[in-house]
Amino acid sequence: MGSLKHSIITFSKAQCSAWVASAADFAVTLALVNFFGIWYGYATFIGALSGGMVNCAINYRWVFHAFGMKKKYIALRYMFVWGVSIALNTLGTCQVTEMTGLNYVISKAIVAVLVAVLWNYQMQRTFVFHEGRRSAQETKL
Repeated sequence: MGSLKHSIITFSKAQCSAWVASAADFAVTLALVNFFGIWYGYATFIGALSGGMVNCAINYRWVFHAFGMKKKYIALRYMFVWGVSIALNTLGTCQVTEMTGLNYVISKAIVAVLVAVLWNYQMQRTFVFHEGRRSAQETKL
């Protein structure tokens, strides 16, 4: 039962981290579009990049407790995962917007939720921070 509880807590913390990162992402995107007149596709890319930096920092310290891992190791793996995430978010937002005629903010929200749960969390949990989580658990023993 302890493993299930730990998994639920980790997932919940990761979702809180994703919400904070998404707030940064959306704030940057909306500011770039509404105040600077940048096309929503470019703004989505830059917003996702900004949110990714926020998410990595929070996940490193609070969600996965990756203190035992080298930052270079985490950065390389995270850049791969977040690069795919940025591509999925940017292309997905553009595709949904163009195919459905929805406002880009609604499209971005739909795509962001899907990418966050189906790609970001899964890859961060199993690929980016996996060893850090193990090291943190070993430290507690």
